[in-house]
Amino acid sequence: MPAPSRPWDEIVPGLWMGGHEFRRPGGRPEFAVVSDEFDLVQTLLRLPGHGPDQGVEHHVWPVPDGPLDGTQLAGVIRLAQAAGEALDAGRTVLARCYHGYNRSGLVVAHTLMRRGADADEAVRLIRARRSPWALHNELFVAYLRAGLPTARLLEDLAE
Repeated sequence: MPAPSRPWDEIVPGLWMGGHEFRRPGGRPEFAVVSDEFDLVQTLLRLPGHGPDQGVEHHVWPVPDGPLDGTQLAGVIRLAQAAGEALDAGRTVLARCYHGYNRSGLVVAHTLMRRGADADEAVRLIRARRSPWALHNELFVAYLRAGLPTARLLEDLAE
């Protein structure tokens, strides 16, 4: 799967999506380190030394790139709510995971859905702005189509 050519991409004004590693065209992998470019950074896979700077609001919620339990889905829902509130306040938001495709895409898509998009519109927009490989985890797309609150309830019942 090709990596993005820059560390993060703006999906809608103020809402960015990215990863901890990227490739410049024709280059080797490079690490994306956040300093103070964003007002809120949401990290779904934390790697030491990747920022953000002190004073930048930072939410960390570890999420695997696979099946999620109800607690993990609840965290994604809370991150999307916080992202929307930050956008409403005119703040900039970065959602990031390792490559910036699936986990960050789940948060960004749910943020877009909370703002009126349906699941397929959100996925299309993310793939157009970030990468055609974004949200290639079909389980995450299924969660979005079902609605994350519904998926969470179903996961809680299964436990």
